[in-house]
Amino acid sequence: MFRPYELFVGLRYLRSRSRNRFVSFISLISVVGIALAVAVLIVVLSVMNGFEYEVRNRILSVISHGTISGMGGRLLDWEIMQNIARADPEVVASAPFISGQGMLVGDEAIAGVELRGVQPAAEKQTSGAAQLLTAGSLDALASRQYRIVIGAQLAERLGVGLGDKVVLMTPATTVTPAGMLPRMRRFTVSGVFYAGMYEYDRSLAYIHIDDAARMLGFGDAVSGLSLSVIDPLNASATVRKVALAGGGGVYISDWTRQHANFFRSIELTKAIIFFILLLVVAVAAFNIVSTLVMVVREKSAEIAILRSMGSSARSILWVFLSEGTLIGAAGTVLGLLAGVTIAVNIGAIVALVERLLGVRFVAPDVYFISELPSRLEWGDVIQVCLVTFLLAALATVYPALRAASTNPAEALRHE
Repeated sequence: MFRPYELFVGLRYLRSRSRNRFVSFISLISVVGIALAVAVLIVVLSVMNGFEYEVRNRILSVISHGTISGMGGRLLDWEIMQNIARADPEVVASAPFISGQGMLVGDEAIAGVELRGVQPAAEKQTSGAAQLLTAGSLDALASRQYRIVIGAQLAERLGVGLGDKVVLMTPATTVTPAGMLPRMRRFTVSGVFYAGMYEYDRSLAYIHIDDAARMLGFGDAVSGLSLSVIDPLNASATVRKVALAGGGGVYISDWTRQHANFFRSIELTKAIIFFILLLVVAVAAFNIVSTLVMVVREKSAEIAILRSMGSSARSILWVFLSEGTLIGAAGTVLGLLAGVTIAVNIGAIVALVERLLGVRFVAPDVYFISELPSRLEWGDVIQVCLVTFLLAALATVYPALRAASTNPAEALRHE
């Protein structure tokens, strides 16, 4: 006979040989329920991980790892601070920048923008802005040429393209015989970028740092320094060290601080979703209880015969523990395969459904990105599978104890 025989009997009990196959059907439902719960949990966690990963990468492609700014919004003698930053072994590159607000007037609309004055060559070393351009070049920004690089969504709203003219207005004023007027200048669109994040594509514009100084009235000062560091996750400590080495008196920030609430909300949402979906897994796992209780009732005579033939209560216990564990293992494996398959191909699946239904599930103006990302992390997969299997094994304890306590004489009296 198959050894151990408890496992053999448990396998036989998984499928009913009688005319009434309801118990086998309930066992199948339990397996499917666990598989669906595991698959959903793996897919949801993968999407959350992918969303966080994509947003982080797209943020870092537009902004620098850290910044050092003047306390009053202006940093004087910034060359000294830049030399100190370049001397730090953990700093890869640094670049001055000027930031401010403005209004762009295009052929079809007027839009508020966040201006960023940069040195093109230095900006390439501290951010990935140059790689985001779909038309034109960041190198086209030259002093006194009055050229501008804008986001794709902003260009669409203004109704302009490469080579078109826009009028830039800034809060800095100019004294004229008619009074105080905002500074205005006609700029030529020399580049269009696409970051994939509506926040930047809709409101960010690059101009040369010298043009920004004149338009915003900065003179020889800048807003601050952008830093690119070796370890982005340790950007906060690196920027702080550089600022202290320069004597302090400046305002420091990094990409984690600028979007701290956003990433914190992602982590909180991920934890809440994991807990809620884990309850779904628990419900599916505890369906095994009802399945095994029905098996115990149906097989009570056979249990009594096994006991009469010398099987111990412990052996009967292991028969039903093995049966419930097999149900949980089968559901977990099926859910693992389905969840991993869907998580890896979720982008293509969602795109296909969007084309078939003619709807947009991921609106870029709401979710910051324009497609549904997925990042499968095997640590999460292993955690989900282990928790599910443990819950399924726990659900078998009560029915197994009930079967082990069956009195053979009482069970055979009614047969």
